[in-house]
Amino acid sequence: MNATPPPTGFLRPSVAGLVLALAVVAAYVTSFRGAWVFDDLMAISENPTIRYPAQLDRVLLLPGDEAGTVGGRPVVNLTLALNYTAGGLDPRGYHAVNLAIHFAAALVLLGLVRRTLELRWRAQLQLGRGSAGAEPSSQDALPLAFAIAALWALHPLQTEAVTYIVQRVESLCGLFYLLTLYCFVRAVEAESCSGGLRPPGSETAVIARRYSRAWFVGSFAACLLGMGSKEVMVSAPLLVLLYDRTFVAGSWREAWRQRGQFHAALFSTWLLLAFLVAGTAGRGGTAGFATAITGWQYASTQCFAIIHYLRLALWPYPLVFDYGTPLYPFSAVVPQAALVLGLLGVTIWALVRRPALGFLGAWFFLILAPSSSVVPVATQTMAEHRMYLPLAAVLALLVVGVHVLAGRRAVFGWLALAAGAGVMTARRNVDYHSELALWGDTVTHCPENFRAHNNLGIALTLTGRLPEAETQFRETLRLQPGDVNAHLNLCHVLGQLGRLDEAARQGETAVQLDPNAAAAHINFAEVLEQLGRVDEAAAHYERGLQLEPRATNVPARLAGLLYKLGNQAAGRNDFASAIMFYRRVLQLADDHVPARNNLANALFMAGRMDEAIANYGEILRRDPGNQRVQENLARALELRR
Repeated sequence: MNATPPPTGFLRPSVAGLVLALAVVAAYVTSFRGAWVFDDLMAISENPTIRYPAQLDRVLLLPGDEAGTVGGRPVVNLTLALNYTAGGLDPRGYHAVNLAIHFAAALVLLGLVRRTLELRWRAQLQLGRGSAGAEPSSQDALPLAFAIAALWALHPLQTEAVTYIVQRVESLCGLFYLLTLYCFVRAVEAESCSGGLRPPGSETAVIARRYSRAWFVGSFAACLLGMGSKEVMVSAPLLVLLYDRTFVAGSWREAWRQRGQFHAALFSTWLLLAFLVAGTAGRGGTAGFATAITGWQYASTQCFAIIHYLRLALWPYPLVFDYGTPLYPFSAVVPQAALVLGLLGVTIWALVRRPALGFLGAWFFLILAPSSSVVPVATQTMAEHRMYLPLAAVLALLVVGVHVLAGRRAVFGWLALAAGAGVMTARRNVDYHSELALWGDTVTHCPENFRAHNNLGIALTLTGRLPEAETQFRETLRLQPGDVNAHLNLCHVLGQLGRLDEAARQGETAVQLDPNAAAAHINFAEVLEQLGRVDEAAAHYERGLQLEPRATNVPARLAGLLYKLGNQAAGRNDFASAIMFYRRVLQLADDHVPARNNLANALFMAGRMDEAIANYGEILRRDPGNQRVQENLARALELRR
């Protein structure tokens, strides 16, 4: 393989990189006002491990069911911990890192495409033969690569992977995926240079070989980091081997003969991925064949999803933040299934007859396969962030194909489209400024998504628009009868509206639907407390606290109710019950002086003088000047004698 020729014309890699940086920043500067939304809460603001970056075992080995999206993805969780160390929970810092990751990925894509196009263009790409269009040459590599990278970086379809903070898992994995390929390309370029130097043992040849080995190590390291970022990385070793066969070695046998050890090292990174996947237990039971969704149902839905993604790649409207969990029977997606199978067939044919074209098809399908095949992902059957890397293959095919047919001037048209895409991206980012706007937009475009209605109801509740929130929660229950969260949220809103009896019915329903949901017991208890049903409220607070010991406001509220119940028991001379209630109050709040005083009094009345004296003494230790307690202590001491 020959060394890549220098770029010609006015465009240089440094200029292309600078312009790309300015364009990406201009498109995403509106994202910095974005708030925490949806899974950001569990994965970041409520994720305790990122607050203790020194405890690397907790940061790196977070289970998949403990922090949602970042569980079992240690590299991403580590970046969040560093973010927290630098700026706490200020979303702007997280947006800045997401933007930096996205720009770095775009820059690597630019370099990867440019160097790929320069690898014996006409012999490898096999495009333009027999066409009336312009003949491609190495001079076109940088402009075309710049057009592809700009379109990819500025495309509105990328906003979910960049602006939605927790989807750093997608963009960071994408960066490492691209780096794995890019470092491989640089390695084989250096390898080729070292092989062409004479004499082979010269100092220059030795340096070139060391340079090549360094790039191979970089490719392996990037692949390993990618495996620790997201499961999508599973296809990277396969795609690198396919790239070697297509653009470098020319055949599978030659690729393995020349670089078999390197490819074996890449495949070994699957061991890390297997370890991490095993630790997530199917991402908390939300992914894999143990879910309620069958592989056939999911595959049928993915036929619709893949064609939908391709449509959004060409016409990115409307974009939907959360599609929910729709499932499409095969009978409803026959045309889409036929088209997907046709595209797969063309890809297989092209891998044999037109390898470069086949590589683009393989890029698209292999990267989508982990989330868009037959392995169910129950929480999201469709998601736009899954197109983060596959979009590059679609755009590369369009840009290079039009170039072959229309010539070099087509690049300017693509750049104009990229500028327009950047404007659309900037506008889309505004939807992320508040949960109210984002979920309102989602409900508009996806009205059958019960989860979107529920989250819109929560956003309306937080802004005080309670009647509208009630409407959204009731719509959620219409679409998804028996949804515990919707019953709980409706219970809360009805309580705030003063409709306590209705609120109690909703709370009771939630408890019946899921007796092990701490929030159900706590919300129900709050309403019961307002209704004056103190004993029932205390029982549900107790159960809620057993299920969720970290519930912050429950101990104080429960202590208050138990104190009331203790007083009621003491008032009817049931001192045994009163003692039990007061002791429980002190377990929850050791500094509750009235409860300790009443406990001592109840013990006194029950004739348990030693215990009464001990509690009076504890009060005086904390409050030596309490004259009433001093008198009670004196009486107890006298009676004990």
